[in-house]
Amino acid sequence: MSAVTEAASDPRADTRARVEHAALDLFTVKSFEQVIIDDVAAAAGISRRTFFRCFATKADAVWGDFAAHVTRLERLLAATDPAQPVLASVCAAYVEVNDYSEAELPLLQQRMRLILTEPALLAHSQLRYADVDRVVAEHVARRTGTAPGDLVPRLVAVSSRAAATTAFELWLADERTPLGQRLREAFAQLTAGFPALAR
Repeated sequence: MSAVTEAASDPRADTRARVEHAALDLFTVKSFEQVIIDDVAAAAGISRRTFFRCFATKADAVWGDFAAHVTRLERLLAATDPAQPVLASVCAAYVEVNDYSEAELPLLQQRMRLILTEPALLAHSQLRYADVDRVVAEHVARRTGTAPGDLVPRLVAVSSRAAATTAFELWLADERTPLGQRLREAFAQLTAGFPALAR
């Protein structure tokens, strides 16, 4: 569920969405390191205490409700057709979980530019990516009768995430090509073993 939808039905979500928007705007205009939590609170029209009710850290404000994103990916993977090839099921779930409405794209662009380019967020990003990798590896392990820590589940998790990240980077560099198309192109190369290299 998007922040916009949540805000319409829950005052707490409305406050959280305001804080998130204010934080992303400030981090975009200034560097992430230069903005302090008091700045974000003032821009959102809330107290410092209220900020911490919404987010534990500045970095969390950039990521928003990423836990819900991971949970949705987990549900999509669990609902995949057992007859569908494992790697294809992972790629399809990635595309679906990243299917955003036009109204959500400006906020997504702000968020992803910060996540992918702000040095101070890189370490925090690894923690978030680990959650995604865990969900994907567990799915692959279930489908293949292996353990999540085995080679193939881990390799699929890391490589599919890398493909998705590359698609986001290309989309941010040239927004004329829709994000969904970028993701499908990246995963087509991955699932087919990089056919472009065979030409």
